[in-house]
Amino acid sequence: MRRRVGRRVLATAAVGGAAYMVGSHAATKAADQQQQEMAQNAQIADLQQQQAAAAQPQPQTAPPPQYAPPQYAPPQYAPPAPTPQPAVAEAAAPVRDPIEALKQLGELKAAGVLTDEEFEAKKAELLQQI
Repeated sequence: MRRRVGRRVLATAAVGGAAYMVGSHAATKAADQQQQEMAQNAQIADLQQQQAAAAQPQPQTAPPPQYAPPQYAPPQYAPPAPTPQPAVAEAAAPVRDPIEALKQLGELKAAGVLTDEEFEAKKAELLQQI
């Protein structure tokens, strides 16, 4: 009879040991997963803080004096006098028809490009040319 009792104890010990091993492995795995989640949460919090800091406007500061742009003295020479344009160039410019200009002005006002005040001012100028 002793053999039977020994076998039962041995079988129970084997089953219990296996259950302990499985439970221990599951607990270790759960603890590792929890540590990974905590590390990920910490990384996410850090990234959110960095994004919040980047989104805040930075105060404008003047550059240090050594990086200020150099101040140049104005040139000591006088600029050349403008050359007069020949009268031929003025005569060669095409003369714009005031009636056509009024039509185009009306189209611009209808399209909403010009305000009423701008339209009336330009219209008065064109009517003086007629």
